[in-house]
Amino acid sequence: MRQLAGEKGVTPAQLSLAWLLHQGQEVVPIPGTSDLCHVEENAAAVGVRLDAAELARIDAMVPQPAGARYDPEGMRTVGI
Repeated sequence: MRQLAGEKGVTPAQLSLAWLLHQGQEVVPIPGTSDLCHVEENAAAVGVRLDAAELARIDAMVPQPAGARYDPEGMRTVGI
């Protein structure tokens, strides 16, 4: 991630947020920080554009989910 972020001229955090923003409208990143500088840095991720090859490269680095977050009973309690 650091190498690709460096190639793009952004921080790893910005690259991660940009990748999340490219995942579709149902994905909403909620970054947390107590540092104003980081708030501004995170907000700048909105302007980071990733092409299909870059998205595929990042996708290959992201671990796949190990399974469902909730069991079937738990899913009923969250309304899905």
